Amino acid sequence: MKALLDTDVLLDVALRRDAFFQASAALMGWGEAHPGKLVVAWHSLANLFYLVRPDPRQFIKELLEFVDVPEVGRKEMLAALGFPMSDLEDAMQVAAALSGGADFVVTRNLRDYRRSPVHACAPDEALKRLQKR
Repeated sequence: MKALLDTDVLLDVALRRDAFFQASAALMGWGEAHPGKLVVAWHSLANLFYLVRPDPRQFIKELLEFVDVPEVGRKEMLAALGFPMSDLEDAMQVAAALSGGADFVVTRNLRDYRRSPVHACAPDEALKRLQKR
């Protein structure tokens, strides 16, 4: 079983967001012990670069030691444009999840994934699902 980490989950850890850090960090810790079972969208890495200060390069390098980045291109972007979702960036996450063989998307933004063709769940639920397998 695989899961795609949405940008908000990555930011929880990179920025050590108090209210969300523990669940997101536990999930990423599980991923470190199970390399290749977590994936991130290519554009999430760019989002990290622009939102994390002073310089997130080391965080991204460490992340890439255990997560995969699915290949995406024109086909996936066209699919994202066709998903019944109001937020294009979230639809791009779903397209990356499908490309990477992820069974679900891990996000705290569940509302925007209600109409997603891939199930979405919060970090704590995702960890429970992954630990079962």
